[in-house]
Amino acid sequence: RSPGPYYSPAHKPARRPPARGARVGWKNRQGLGDSANQFHYFRLSADNRILWGGYDAIYPYGGRVRAEYEDRPETYAKLAGHFFTCFPQLEGVRFTHAWGGAIDTCSRFSAFFGTAHQGKVAYAAGFTGLGVGATRFGADVMLDLLTGERTERTELAMVRRKPLPFPPEPFAWTGIALTKWSLARADAHAGRRNLWLKTMDRLGLGFDS
Repeated sequence: RSPGPYYSPAHKPARRPPARGARVGWKNRQGLGDSANQFHYFRLSADNRILWGGYDAIYPYGGRVRAEYEDRPETYAKLAGHFFTCFPQLEGVRFTHAWGGAIDTCSRFSAFFGTAHQGKVAYAAGFTGLGVGATRFGADVMLDLLTGERTERTELAMVRRKPLPFPPEPFAWTGIALTKWSLARADAHAGRRNLWLKTMDRLGLGFDS
């Protein structure tokens, strides 16, 4: 079990008129994302709307999962502001949908694997929002673990080693808040990582672990 949820909202703006679409220059319907630590991701839907999400991962004190955490207007407003910074040509479009939800995560921000019940059950957890593209790989790892085979997949460090557990509160909340602040600061300063992030890197924690 990953020891703490994040909540990451997404937006779905109104359909963009063809003239505005031409000004954006989005010709081939690529899925896009930026390279920031606290990144955004966006793509076109089948009905030619822009799906825009990411960035504002929220950790509630104690890591509790509650339905009311999935609707956070202040985050929607922040994401809308970021959207118009990215697409100033679309100023004035209306967002029609907004939603959020829990993200399964762990201290190294990438998946981990294992078995339980005397090897009869395999699990994969901690994908940190990057599970859709990795689910086939995760399924293959679990099948290897269930059969007891040593494969190229099971020999990977990310499969053999478990992430460090999050510490108890208030240390988890404090550490996550400091990490988010540090990541935002690095994004604002050409990616330069402060001492906290460099220490996490050396300990194998976070996105660069």
